[in-house]
Formats: sequence, C-alpha cells, structure tokens
Amino acid sequence: MSNVDLILPLLVAVPILMATVPIALGLRFDRTGWGVTTLTTTALLAATAYLASAVYSDGMVTHELGGWPREFGIQLVADEFSTLIALLVIATATAVLAYMRVGGPRGNTFYAGYLLLTGGLLGLSLTGDVFNMFVFLEIVGLATYALIASGDGPESAVSALKYLILGTVGASLYLIGVGFIFMATGTLNMQVLSEIMPEVLAQGGQNLVLLQAAFAFIFVGFALKVAQWPLHTWQPDAYQHAPDGVTPVIAALVSTAYAYALGRLMYTVFGPEFLTSTPYLTEIVVTVGCLSVLAGSTLAVIQTDVKRMFAYSSVAQFGLVVAAFGLVTETALIGAIIHLIGHAVMKAGLFAAAGVIAVTYGARTVDEYAGLADNRPFVAGGTALLLIALIGIPPSAGFIGKWYIAVGSVQAEMWPVAAVILLSTMLTLAYSARLLEKMYFTPATPVESPHPSGPVATDGGHEGGNGDDAHGSEHGDDAHGSEHGDESAGNVGASAFTDAGRIGRGNPDAVSFGMLALVIVAAIIAVLLGFAGGELYDLLDPFATEVFNE
Repeated sequence: MSNVDLILPLLVAVPILMATVPIALGLRFDRTGWGVTTLTTTALLAATAYLASAVYSDGMVTHELGGWPREFGIQLVADEFSTLIALLVIATATAVLAYMRVGGPRGNTFYAGYLLLTGGLLGLSLTGDVFNMFVFLEIVGLATYALIASGDGPESAVSALKYLILGTVGASLYLIGVGFIFMATGTLNMQVLSEIMPEVLAQGGQNLVLLQAAFAFIFVGFALKVAQWPLHTWQPDAYQHAPDGVTPVIAALVSTAYAYALGRLMYTVFGPEFLTSTPYLTEIVVTVGCLSVLAGSTLAVIQTDVKRMFAYSSVAQFGLVVAAFGLVTETALIGAIIHLIGHAVMKAGLFAAAGVIAVTYGARTVDEYAGLADNRPFVAGGTALLLIALIGIPPSAGFIGKWYIAVGSVQAEMWPVAAVILLSTMLTLAYSARLLEKMYFTPATPVESPHPSGPVATDGGHEGGNGDDAHGSEHGDDAHGSEHGDESAGNVGASAFTDAGRIGRGNPDAVSFGMLALVIVAAIIAVLLGFAGGELYDLLDPFATEVFNE
C-alpha cells in the first residue's frame, strides 16, 4: 500500500472532472448522465473502501498536493474520522442512484451537478487545510442550490435562493474566522495548527483573542450551515421543495458533512484544551445544541407535511451532535460521530420512502398515509423500521449514538443534556407514532391530495405524457380520474392505495425495484448499526484518544 496516498487526490478530482462528461455527451446523446454517474461513483466507492482498509489497519494516510510542505501547500488527510465520513458520502451517493434511475431527476445537467456535489463532499471530508475547506464548502453549496432548484414549480427556486443567501452568509462568517486564524498563527494547515495551539494558549495575549474571535465566527457560520435553531429556517423549505430524488442526498450528506467539518475544526484545530479553557465556550455550544434538539423535535410534532416533519427532525438530530461536541469527552465525541453516521442512513431511507409514496400514491401529508401498510407492506415496513430506529429503540443506529452521548454527558457532569436526550426521544416517538398509526391502524380514505405528484419518469426515460402520466391526460389511464380513462379513478369509495382504486394519487407502476431496495436496505442497515456499536467505537477510538492526549 505504498501508493495508497495517491487515492486521496483522485477521490476529489475525478468526480469534479467527470462532472463535465454528462454535459459534453449531452450535445450528442440523451440520458447519458445516470450511466456516467453510476460508473464514476461505483469506482470511487471501491477506491474509498481500499483506502479505508489501509487507514484502519495502518493508520493515517496523508498526501501533499504538488509536493509542497504542509505549512504552505494543500494537504489531504484520511484518518479514522475523515475516512468514515468519506465512505458514508460515496456509499450513499452511489445507493441513491438506484432511486434516481426511475424516480429522477434525469437530465444530463442534473447529473453534472450531482457529480460536482459528490466531489465537493469528498473534498470537504478529506481536506487538511482550513482555507481549502472553505473552497469545498462553496462547491458543495453551489451544487446543492442547483439540485434543489431543479424541482418543478417556483417553490423549489425560492427555497434554493433562500438557501443560497443564508448559505453564503454562513460561508462568509467561516472565512472571516479563517482570516483571524491566519493572523494569529501564520498557517492554515490543520495539523500544524494543532501543534501551535498549546503554545498560543500558554502565551495568551492578542493571538489568543484572535483565535477566540475566529472560533466565534466559525461556530456561528457552521450553526447556520448545520441548521441550528434559530438559524435553521432554510432547511425545512429546502428539504420539502427539493425533488424527491434529491432530498435523500442533501438530507443524508450535506448537513452531515458540515457537522463533520465543525467537529474536525473544534477537535483537530482548536483542540479540547482550548474548548475547556475558554470561558463559557462549552456551555454556549451545548446550549445551542440542546435548544435545537428541543425546538426541532417540537416543531416536527406539529407538522402535517411528511418531508417537512423529517426536516425539523434533522434540526433536532444535528442539535444533538453539536451538543455532544460541546461536552468535550471521548465518549461523547465518538457518540456524536456514530450518531452522524446513523442519522445519515436513517434520513436517506426515510426521504426515499417519502418519495416512493409520493410518486406512487401522491401522498405527502400524514393523513394521506392512512391504510398504506395494508396495500404496500414493503415500503410501509421499511418506513416503520426507520422510524423505530430514529426514535432510538434498541437495537438501532439511533439508540447507540444517543447512548454514547448520554454517557458522555454524565462523564462531563452536564446532566441536563441527558434529560434533553430523553425528552427529545419522547417527542420523536410522538411524531413517529402519528405516521405509524396512520399506516397500520387507520383505514384508507379517498382524500384528495393537496400536493399532486409531479411527472413520473419511466424506465425508458420519458417523463409524463402518453396517457399514463402523474398529472393526468384527457384520454387514457390518467392519474386524476379523466372522463375517458380507468373508471375506477372516479370511484371515490375505493381504497386510496390499491392499484384498481387509485383516485388521482400517483402511479404505482412508476416504482422500480431500485427505489424500493434503497428503502429496505437503509432500514436493514439502520438496525444492523445498532449491533455494531462496539465495532464502530473501536474504529474511532484511536482518533479520539489522539485528540485528547495531544
């Protein structure tokens, strides 16, 4: 494995360069984006797995771009933390393509943005330079704005614009913080900064004040990026109005990568000594996280739109991660990382399930999920397992992360955090139980959907039209019960979820095996991660030990 470090620049450069291929091929061929993207992400997944085997067996892998010394050049770093996030990014990006093959979006320009987003996320995960992190923050942000805006209707464009404005503010605050770091230390390399930090702390003076100001700007910038209350307002709109095929990616990866970046800066650059010695710093971080947990969970309970409910749930779950970062204990740090991984898997599956249900039945609100389990047991079962994992019922990914964070809060003698975890679990149970009750215990009713499903892409790549479209044609088997089509479409007494009795709620034939498989596999992984808590702890323990013993 002598040349394993060469994988690092390839993981970042290849998807960014390949983003031009779908556009170039689109000048001559249609619908080539999905194939190019799938081949690229599959190859990157294999390379990342090979890199992970080297890191977890032999330790950290680094690469200095252009051979420049790390003090002046750009360094890429794969350690136990960054490698796990990179593996999560590329595995999720590859898996969601199974949904997009039929569920869409399908344009070549869309897949160019998808590859750009993948490259930016991998760069954000592997960079060892604080300014280079800003560059990848911008790449991820621009790609995300474009993917959200690719949805139908003005709501998608407005949500993307709102995200762009607030995301730019967050990135600008971060960049100001980077400037203060450079003024205080004269370097931007994370490893060098970690070595300089004890000396700055010992000397005090102006440089220490600059670093404290830098942390303040960086934390506020990332609080906006990670959607911490009350800076969360962009996230519910973005998740709700993004295309159904896009939401699993941005919900599972984008804010997760931002939370990773915050944790990386807090523990690798500033370090535990800085966090604990700065007056009120840990208290502020924990308070922001706990308020986000309570506010996000409470707002999720009162939502009627399912995607919006899951969006507020993400505000709460990322608040728990931020609070765990503020506890500054090894157990809480490892718990935060495990919770990041588990949350990404659960939200990818839940938003994919919401997309499948919306496409096939036109159901987007809690009430419209009534009777789903009777007629579609697989998607309902997958959703139920993911909701149970989200609550934190053992064994599940949601439980193991919360457990370690709760233990860390006890070790740090911050008992209110454990109480917040318990209360948020009860609130999560409240909104999850609403969906479970509708799916399994409420008979289906032919309520007209307030959110008509958008054009459905068939496996042949044609969207809508030709008599079997999601909006309904005037002649043929349309989705809204035309006068000349399937007479059962007008039968308002039939079940809203049966093939013969759909009443303008979508097209059950539009779901592919890959779309259902994504939901089921995510549910299975969410359960299996609950059994793998000890193994994940052992994988991450060398990173946490090194951080706290420096």
